[in-house]
Amino acid sequence: MEERLQKILARAGFGSRRKCEELIRQGRVAVNRQTAELGQKADPENDLVTLDGEPVVLKRRFTYVALHKPRDVLSDEGDGSGRFPTVLDLVPLPEHLFPVGRLDLRSEGLVLLTDDGDLANRLMHPRYGHEREYRALVEGEPDEAALEKWRQGVFLDGQRTVPAEVTVIGREDGVGGYTHGAGPMYPSAYTRGTWLRVVLREGRKRQIRRVAAMLGHPVRRLVRVRIGSLLIGNLKPGQWRKLSEAEVKALQSSTRDGRREGRGRQERKPVRSSVQRMSTSKRRRGGYSPGVDRSPRRGRRTGRAGANGPAGAAKQTGRRSSRRR
Repeated sequence: MEERLQKILARAGFGSRRKCEELIRQGRVAVNRQTAELGQKADPENDLVTLDGEPVVLKRRFTYVALHKPRDVLSDEGDGSGRFPTVLDLVPLPEHLFPVGRLDLRSEGLVLLTDDGDLANRLMHPRYGHEREYRALVEGEPDEAALEKWRQGVFLDGQRTVPAEVTVIGREDGVGGYTHGAGPMYPSAYTRGTWLRVVLREGRKRQIRRVAAMLGHPVRRLVRVRIGSLLIGNLKPGQWRKLSEAEVKALQSSTRDGRREGRGRQERKPVRSSVQRMSTSKRRRGGYSPGVDRSPRRGRRTGRAGANGPAGAAKQTGRRSSRRR
């Protein structure tokens, strides 16, 4: 059966579908010795699909690794400069693994590495809305008003963020210009901080740091502790382990359908402007509603000024009067 090339490459363990699309754009993929194009399909059972001249073989067994990424380690494959170590440097396995999603350089915590491109695609795709849970140490003590703004969503890059779960779980004092916690000590310029539990269902770039700074409480430490059903557990920074069969099945079952986690509880109706609310209210009362373009025949309303005219109004009045009689 024919499938899109990026899906075949992902199933063969060459990365997420987005990364495989880039391989096709670079002209490194061929089907039956002809350079492939983005969007092209192939039958992996009958067509010869190659990457850099080597046959693509679909994998039957995949590897899944949970890693506690330390601070100052890149969560992707890096740029080849060697300036910072990458998560792949910390997991010396022969399989060609890649990280699912990203965690910025200064953040730490759970990173999932795998060669299962299909699972990676479903975990990263916004339509599934998989939860990601963090522990964030922020400057100062956010009040309830600031936390409620965060929960309801704020505007980043002109678009409102999806509502998040944000709760206070502890306080912390800065001692000697450093902050204490699990793992190494990090320089700090504040004397009082608050630990927050933050649960997101979307993955915008540096979202937690940007929102916290916008609310006046910059992040000083950020640790991811959960991805979907997968927990970081007792892993220390730099440690890793292979996932159990039960953990893999839990991740797979959570991505099997297209429903977002917590759909009924978390998703809200889109926010309407005051003009839209006014239009709806007037429409219900039978008044003028901008944008409604209906035929003037039979006295129907229209968005065009004067289309009904006095005659139309009289006709409507006459009908109503006749009904009353």
